Amino acid sequence: MSHIDYDAVRSAAEGYRTDMVAFLRALIRNKGTSCHEEAKSRLIVAEMERLGYTTTRIDGLGSAIGTMGEGETLIAFDGHIDTVGVGNPENWTFDPFEGFEDDELVGGRGSSDQLGGVVAAVYGGRIAKDLGLLSDRYTYMVTGTVQEEDCDGLCWLHLIEVDGVRPAFVVSTESTDGGIYRGHRGRMEIRVDVTGVSCHGSAPERGDNAIYKMAEILLEIRDLNGRLPHDPFLGKGTVTTSEIFFTSPSRCAVADGCWISLDRRLTHGETWEGAIAQIVDLPAVRRHGATVSLYDYRATAWTGKEYGQECYFPTWVVPEDSPEVQAAAAAHRALFGEPRIDKWTFSTNGVAIAGRHGIPVVGVGPGREAQAHAADEVTWKDDLVRCAALYSVLPTLYCGQ
Repeated sequence: MSHIDYDAVRSAAEGYRTDMVAFLRALIRNKGTSCHEEAKSRLIVAEMERLGYTTTRIDGLGSAIGTMGEGETLIAFDGHIDTVGVGNPENWTFDPFEGFEDDELVGGRGSSDQLGGVVAAVYGGRIAKDLGLLSDRYTYMVTGTVQEEDCDGLCWLHLIEVDGVRPAFVVSTESTDGGIYRGHRGRMEIRVDVTGVSCHGSAPERGDNAIYKMAEILLEIRDLNGRLPHDPFLGKGTVTTSEIFFTSPSRCAVADGCWISLDRRLTHGETWEGAIAQIVDLPAVRRHGATVSLYDYRATAWTGKEYGQECYFPTWVVPEDSPEVQAAAAAHRALFGEPRIDKWTFSTNGVAIAGRHGIPVVGVGPGREAQAHAADEVTWKDDLVRCAALYSVLPTLYCGQ
């Protein structure tokens, strides 16, 4: 087996520190929530072309895709390029899109969630090329994917089911707080509807108030959360009410409709059918004839293509002794010491890659989970360097050198 000079890998990654920071800051300045990522997609393709990627393209949904090398085993490094909004600007102490940098940090919306991961992945491929690590055993692919914040995994459903892309495994570059992650809970977006009969608010006894019916259901959902199962690795299943809506002829009338949204997190062993049945079987749901359904997501990408799916995002776990996790651990061990192997709290594109299609996913990404969707979001320059170094050697270790 060939020898990897890990000192040279660390040195090469350090040599790209300034370029990576500049690339990240440019991506931050180009903004782009879900369905509005065009500028970032084009910037990523341009950067990959500048760095000598073998192929580059933009897919039908607008994701930026590049490959380095032409080997048999396809290994993908995925990061989503859309971000959430800013929220209340007064909660920020700096411009979210101009951002800032100092000796340690890069600030700006998307810095940790998760433009930094895309930057490190793009440069990881270049480092592999610089050091002669590319081989006929693998192709290094980077996917800067779209619409994850609105519908995690949709971009990869399109890549797999429409474009026919099926890697041997995928490295998710979502933030992992310096660790290696191998799974997370699934989730569902559930809707519960009840109906009533409106009447004038001065004589509410003439009507049937849908909001009061929903109030009973809400309390039972709150109590259901305490009864959901717990998994030793992934943690507890949860359910919470995230939104409430109503219909009424006016503010002087009894409400004739009410519906809520539920955020349901699924731990290991739970199914979407079981989660729906738990809501359907609540006494107040049955008593008031409520309907329970899954939301659907459908949107028009920046390319103009419409695409969608049901809002069920499966739980997934990759075994710790799997070749994929062990290759990532070996890379970390050789470069930086013994790794921490854990899981995400939030959801990722792994719900489609591993959850729906059974393709192993391993998480290694710059930044920290707690920075996701937060005001004054930052990431760490050292993380960019470390992840780029690890990405550059991981395929070689996976393919057995």
